[in-house]
Amino acid sequence: MFYEPGITDHGLPNDPFKACVIPRPIGWISTLSQNGTANLAPYSQFNNLTFDPPYVMFSANQTPTTGQKDTVRNVESTGVFCWNLATYELREHVNLTAEGVGSEIDEFEHAGLEKEDARLNSVAVRTKGKGMERMQVPMVKRSPIKFECTHYSTLRLPGNPPMGSVDVVIGRVIGIHIDERVLTDRRIDVRKTVPIARCGYYEYAAVREVFEMMIPGDDPARFAGLEGSSKGNRKIWDEMNGEVDAGTGVGAQEGKADG
Repeated sequence: MFYEPGITDHGLPNDPFKACVIPRPIGWISTLSQNGTANLAPYSQFNNLTFDPPYVMFSANQTPTTGQKDTVRNVESTGVFCWNLATYELREHVNLTAEGVGSEIDEFEHAGLEKEDARLNSVAVRTKGKGMERMQVPMVKRSPIKFECTHYSTLRLPGNPPMGSVDVVIGRVIGIHIDERVLTDRRIDVRKTVPIARCGYYEYAAVREVFEMMIPGDDPARFAGLEGSSKGNRKIWDEMNGEVDAGTGVGAQEGKADG
């Protein structure tokens, strides 16, 4: 079969587009409004973009009245947000935070989730009779992996009504929280985190198994990229500029001093 989206009919009972691009990690994004209301919502168009420094993105369709989602409005007005890993254990809570509620509602409380303060991300909040007060952005305490992010840019893509335009939000990751209980041999173990991902229609997937494949060749840059190693990436750059001896890994100036 072949069809042109929005032009010709696919002839299927349900639109297949989202079922073609799977699985998609979930952007469970927490923010704080400038009046101090916590917001938590899942976005199925989410991913990392690069690793040195690390950036992530999520996209949020505007409301049928062409208004921005609370998450996007909070990110753009405060400059910060957090990402929380959506896990199988927390799947019902993730689903509850997808419900459309008023901007005055705290989704953490709505979904029965305990908060944990971010270490780096805070917002200047207007308080009644007290002027401005800094509050930490909340994160999902039970989520085993969390990112603290700063807003880098927003790209607006045109869309058809009533869904309207989509805001693609890009953020730089400035802090990473990992619960050591999900590590095995000092590596994150998906059998312990069991992240959930969006598939097509109303389907989700639980990630419990992985397998490894090594790309042929011995290009160190490729392996640094596959791992997402900022340390490996910078070592390669130093070697290219003669600052590190490729054979010993010792800095050029350090080697001269020792010699």
